[in-house]
Amino acid sequence: MQEKETVTFRERIRVILGRLLVILKKIGVFIRNIYYKIFPKREARYYDAEKHEKKYLLLMALSALLINLYMEEFARITTGAFAGLIWAVTHPLMFVFNALFIFTSMTFALLFKRRRFVWFIIGLLWVALGTINGGILLSRMTPFTLYDLQNVADGLTIATTYYSMTQITLAIIVAGLLIAAIILIFIRSEKWRNINYKRSIAVILASVLVTFGATYGMIESGRVDTFFGNLNYAYRDYGLAYCFLTTSVSGGISKPKGYSSELIEGILEDKTEKGLDTALEQKDDSLDHPNIIVLQMESFTVAQDYANIEVSKDPTPVFNELYKKYSSGSFEVPACGAGTANTEFEVLTGISAKFFGPGEYPYKGKLREHTLESMAYVARSHGYECSALHDHRALFYNRNEVYANLGFDTFTSVEYMNHVSFTPTNWCKDTVLTNEIMDIMLNSKSRDFMHVISVEGHGAYPTERVFKNPYTEVTAPDEETKWKYEYYLNECHEMDTFIGELIDAIEESGEPTVMIIYGDHIPALDVKEENYKQPDLYSTRYVIWDNIGLPKEDLDIHSYQSGAILLEDAGLPYEGILFDYQQSNSPDSKDYLKDQEALAYDMLYGKQYSYGGKTPYKRVNMQMGHKKIEIRDVVKIGDRYYIRGKNFTERSIISLDGKQLSTVYLSPTLLALNQSIDKEDIERLEVSQVDKSEEEILTTVGANEEL
Repeated sequence: MQEKETVTFRERIRVILGRLLVILKKIGVFIRNIYYKIFPKREARYYDAEKHEKKYLLLMALSALLINLYMEEFARITTGAFAGLIWAVTHPLMFVFNALFIFTSMTFALLFKRRRFVWFIIGLLWVALGTINGGILLSRMTPFTLYDLQNVADGLTIATTYYSMTQITLAIIVAGLLIAAIILIFIRSEKWRNINYKRSIAVILASVLVTFGATYGMIESGRVDTFFGNLNYAYRDYGLAYCFLTTSVSGGISKPKGYSSELIEGILEDKTEKGLDTALEQKDDSLDHPNIIVLQMESFTVAQDYANIEVSKDPTPVFNELYKKYSSGSFEVPACGAGTANTEFEVLTGISAKFFGPGEYPYKGKLREHTLESMAYVARSHGYECSALHDHRALFYNRNEVYANLGFDTFTSVEYMNHVSFTPTNWCKDTVLTNEIMDIMLNSKSRDFMHVISVEGHGAYPTERVFKNPYTEVTAPDEETKWKYEYYLNECHEMDTFIGELIDAIEESGEPTVMIIYGDHIPALDVKEENYKQPDLYSTRYVIWDNIGLPKEDLDIHSYQSGAILLEDAGLPYEGILFDYQQSNSPDSKDYLKDQEALAYDMLYGKQYSYGGKTPYKRVNMQMGHKKIEIRDVVKIGDRYYIRGKNFTERSIISLDGKQLSTVYLSPTLLALNQSIDKEDIERLEVSQVDKSEEEILTTVGANEEL
């Protein structure tokens, strides 16, 4: 058995950073000494600000144009050489408009004596923004926003999936050299004297006013928009600087005009009272209804939707057959190549993610602290057991926190699963989910509502051959496209096999069930719209499978509409505020989206008039893992201690006072302690579930103690 490391991921990072700082300090001293040998110290140079002000502003304007050209060139790195230059020439007004934001930020350097250094740092930040955005677009289709900084911790845990250790090492070296260069530039930077602060402030204010005026004019003329239904297209059409700043200042759901109890009651009409009764009244009639399963498949699409490739064999025969026999259609999602959490947010809550700021993730913000009406809460009010399952990290997108605010009783992440197998790119294979789902279904006394999030189809996709004997072979215009699609579609085949195995298991169990199956977004394969046969790049497919005899009804829908449809299919119509509204109103009605946005604001940010002034939804005391981990006792055999219990997994670690100890996983009922401890500490031993970065998810207290 492989031993678990005793040092946590954070401790390792702390030690590495400490050593790196020492090394950088020594390198800095060495460089400084060499530098002063070549360039002896001299008296500080002073420049007269009065003489060079106009020349300085012209240089700032020129550098703003050059930096903006670099940013736009790198933002179109996947499009082709000189794509940014072509965009600048064909869209000169938009190009200058974006450069204006960069120039305005640079004018703040006029307030500093070391103005060239400050100017350099501001310019460097814009260059870094362009570089990061371009780097991100090499591995996904969604551009960089400020909200991505909320995902830095998650991103670091999967960095090795997208980048090699050589690339990561080179990035660290480049960052170190850049820091050293900045220090040297600061040391050698000249100082300015005779600064006229009043004039400098006037120039800054004038630049800000011009920028605001230009922005207002561009918005009023319809040349740019403040709502990005398609983030990728917005960055492409409106420019990186404008879009990044817009996404940075826009957050949450805007307060509706004329927001009041009368407005909300007018939208709901006689349904306000019904919604309140539904939310508060607890029933126990789940056995009168079928199980409800939401099956979200990571990056799942079908080969038939790609015009630029051909396959030797259909990789998704199960899904395609279901598509013909059961209710199905196009599935409009809020994500493209990434952004899984926003698709599941829409399905579970009925709220469009487009109501929020561009690029915003409710899972990363409001839902960490606020409960929200969801399919799970509706099902729970009818006595359903509500479970979430995900064959990836519990901490990803804060699901371990958010699901308790969405009404789930249990959340089983990969850390609570055994017999996990992985793809060549180290994503968990979805086949592990079948037994977990059926174990819940067959052991619950009531019906089940399950939200299942797949991960097997996740990118990045290798550009070289991976499978020697693939299920299906791909013919494509070039080798790189061939191997990427061939890898991706063969993973889709395994996901398709999982769908078939799950349906067979449900059929065999005899459990009445309604299940929606859909792809959360298209894969990060640089798909071109002209090569994709769905309405746009924000469309996948869905099927509603059932074994209760529902009629086939084909309909193209938005992901936020699917929850209302599924609840109605399960015999739970007119439940909840948003679901009720969607079931009672036509998508073609005049104020369909406007009314839903007002209701969403009221529930999340407003005074909750929808519920009579107070939300009825309480945060659930959610259990991690549908099978509770228990410690029975600690025994000593020879020189080694063992913990006996129930439901241990390969991510179970023996711990003491919060410190993870060297552990060997032996079986679901047995863990071995692989290091010496004092005898008096034995009674304080615990078991912690930790993720692959050694971060603790939950600790189970010792034997005969309560959680």
